[in-house]
Amino acid sequence: MASTVDHRVNLYSLDTAGLESLLAGWGEPAFRARQIHDWLYVQRAPDFDAMRNVPKALRERLKAETRMGVLELAAEQQSADGTVKRVFRLDDGQLIESVLMEYDDERRTACISTQAGCAMGCVFCATGQMGFARNLTAGEIFEQAIYFARELAARGERLSNVVFMGMGEPFHNYDASMEAVRRLMRDLELGARHITVSTVGLVPMIRRFADEGLQVKLAISLHAATDEERGALLPVNRRYPLRELIGACHEYVHKTGRRISFEWTLIEGQNDTPEQAHALGKLLRGLNCHVNAIPLNPTPGFGGGPSASKRADAFRQVLEGYGISMTVRVRRGIDINAGCGQLKSEVQKRERKALEDTLPEQAGDQFNGDLGGAVAGVENRVDLDDIE
Repeated sequence: MASTVDHRVNLYSLDTAGLESLLAGWGEPAFRARQIHDWLYVQRAPDFDAMRNVPKALRERLKAETRMGVLELAAEQQSADGTVKRVFRLDDGQLIESVLMEYDDERRTACISTQAGCAMGCVFCATGQMGFARNLTAGEIFEQAIYFARELAARGERLSNVVFMGMGEPFHNYDASMEAVRRLMRDLELGARHITVSTVGLVPMIRRFADEGLQVKLAISLHAATDEERGALLPVNRRYPLRELIGACHEYVHKTGRRISFEWTLIEGQNDTPEQAHALGKLLRGLNCHVNAIPLNPTPGFGGGPSASKRADAFRQVLEGYGISMTVRVRRGIDINAGCGQLKSEVQKRERKALEDTLPEQAGDQFNGDLGGAVAGVENRVDLDDIE
């Protein structure tokens, strides 16, 4: 099921200097690189034929020797609320997910992935349950956003926000994630404050991020207010317990002057209790922050369920008593596999079954689910001591 290797140059993987170098090597004048850059990122052309002021001979050479991206659509689902979720296949057969969320106020937000799979092992997350395969390149991260931006441009709309909240831990793939952030700002001209990077709490990377000098928003996946409860949900808490994490958050706010957000998945009877609300209030009191809560999107590998609205409201009221604001967000795409990793799992199951059905019985007994790297070959976890 893996894609045939395509050796053409991916234009979206080139920065401006790289594009200029490629065309100069073809003997093209310097202004051609500017033209093509404009078509790629300003006009957001769907294909080479749309580049009307580029000579036909050059367009034909571009078709033959380059390509506009590596993402191959493997599956798509659309929700009644307008949310669109896609699974993309990469050149090596790995599968990643991206989501476009459309809002009534004309916001168009892309949720993009930074890794194929995830090594953090968060128990309520479908991606965490499937394990880690590899980091994405900066180009693969960025291309998810340009894919949606190009689609929106075709209907006269604009991508307004990008959140690094898809598959993977952005700070576990720090350099590529930061390069992708800068490309969003430079090539798509997306304002830094319209970009959010989320992390489970890799403390050294939070400190490093504070030194980047970016106005990009930072969100911390918190989900529990004591080490015992958080460690049960997020194994990374055993490496960076709450005292270290919240200390790094205070440093971040002090150094950047920016408010920090905390993500809180509301799980019925587990982290939506008054006791957890008071513990959270005490933990965050005095920190310039906001809590974004959202009821759990259930996954087959986790037995918890979403909190009822009354419990969520009661939780919010407790936090307000500590001077901490909280928004209970509406779940998007709940009628489809919109939770992180869910649609990819469905695609893998279908592909595994299709391959098994084509194998002789004896071979089927030895089948390991090897789908060209898309299903097998993942590491379930990494050693937490190896995470910086």
